[in-house]
Amino acid sequence: MPEKIKNDIMAILETVIDPELRIDIVNLGLINCVDINDTGDVIINMTLTTMGCPLSSVLEEMIDAALIILPEVKTTKVVFTWEPAWKIDRMSRYAKMALGL
Repeated sequence: MPEKIKNDIMAILETVIDPELRIDIVNLGLINCVDINDTGDVIINMTLTTMGCPLSSVLEEMIDAALIILPEVKTTKVVFTWEPAWKIDRMSRYAKMALGL
């Protein structure tokens, strides 16, 4: 994937705020990887802070709505995975400070 498109996608994902923690999903360390193919299909591989999180569908809709503004993006698919497991050390310094950790 061209680096500029990946950077644009990650920048947009920083606008997607976790409704419970009120920190963006990138700084929370929820994004494992991002891929986009030549036809504009984006796959976001991410985890959640807890297994069975009731907000998975909400986050998926928020991601779809955020990324569709990029002209290179035609479709989005969010794949939730539990490996690697989310841990506090995946959060950025900013997220830790915002949450008082």
